[in-house]
Amino acid sequence: MPNLPQLKETRAAKVDALKAIVAKAEAEKRDLNDQEQAAFDAGRAEVERLERDIRNAEFLADAERRAHAEPVGGEARDMAEIASRYNPAKALAEYVETGKLTGAEAEFSTERRSGRPGAIAMPTSVFLGCEARALTTMTPAGGPGGNLVATVQGALIDRVRPALATERLGATVLRDLTGNLDLPRLKESGAAFWVAEHTNVTRSDPKFDKVSMGPKTVGAEYEVSRRMLLQTTALEPILRNDLSYLLREALDRAAIVGGGANEPVGILDMPGLNVLSIGTNGGALSLDITADMIGAIDDDAGGSRGFLINPKTRTAAMKLKDANDTPFGVNAVFHGEPVAFSRALPSDLTKGTGTGLSAIIYGVWSDLIIGYWSAVDIVPNPYHSDVASKGGLLLHAFLDADVAVRHVESFVAVTDVDTAA
Repeated sequence: MPNLPQLKETRAAKVDALKAIVAKAEAEKRDLNDQEQAAFDAGRAEVERLERDIRNAEFLADAERRAHAEPVGGEARDMAEIASRYNPAKALAEYVETGKLTGAEAEFSTERRSGRPGAIAMPTSVFLGCEARALTTMTPAGGPGGNLVATVQGALIDRVRPALATERLGATVLRDLTGNLDLPRLKESGAAFWVAEHTNVTRSDPKFDKVSMGPKTVGAEYEVSRRMLLQTTALEPILRNDLSYLLREALDRAAIVGGGANEPVGILDMPGLNVLSIGTNGGALSLDITADMIGAIDDDAGGSRGFLINPKTRTAAMKLKDANDTPFGVNAVFHGEPVAFSRALPSDLTKGTGTGLSAIIYGVWSDLIIGYWSAVDIVPNPYHSDVASKGGLLLHAFLDADVAVRHVESFVAVTDVDTAA
């Protein structure tokens, strides 16, 4: 039996032939004649047979992947160790050539099945440079206290190598999610009362609600030449660096300025966000405004705090000087708080007559939740008309993730910093 890529290539050619028969009749504005209908029926039967053979080949390939998988640590497989040995270029080359994987790539694929048919599941740590927290799914309990019971619970594993700007500031990362996620939140506390001897305490009730998260899909597409596919040393940077940049940028942008619908709602679009004003038409960056931002967050709010700024704001901070024309320095401008930089933070805002204004966010970043519902799914497609005759392939990358803020009051922003000077 031909291997899986050959079967798919044959099917693609048969489908193109069927399209050509129909296209010819449509161009001549007529129905298929008897000869064309007979050819179409014969071709359809061949496509159906090929699809059956492809399903069988995919089943066998999956079984072989399991057989070739390298066991790690006996029955308790260490997925972080497998991910550290994962080579995306090797996985892609093996899959395109033989339709199966070996080694660590097969082991990961066995444990983390792709959410898309024909896709290769690759570790998010390979692309996003982060370790994350694994959870399992459970059914929330009913009743008035049901909001206290999360849809997903489990042990948390600290991140080791954060790559996203929001993660560098301490965002909480959850990985291997399966169902929708409900984050319990204490909306209002009860009250404490002083009482006389042997008298009843006044009763008060706390109120709870929840923040919900669900998978949203971000994707990217690359065209890879045949020569690059043959040279894994050239393909490796494409997969690890360029593709990871696209996914990191998309996630960071969603966490910061996502507008909802198909993407998450970012911090700057969160209802109820505290936005401080510098001036009617915006204003220059100053130590006072950064101090006001720090003071706007409740001192009792625990967690990882810090500023997120864009490169223009960093440049403006480096230019700030005292009365003796001595630069304050970025650390002093932001009062010693951690600072991360992201180009996703807007620098083209307007206010009144002010244009080209920048945003700054300060907050308790551990209250920003980034959840992953999938590995990075890579779908190699050598059959597309753009690459089939060239011997190359298209790479489709997909990641299912979401972003949520546990407490919007944990963040404050300014959106009118004039960084043009």
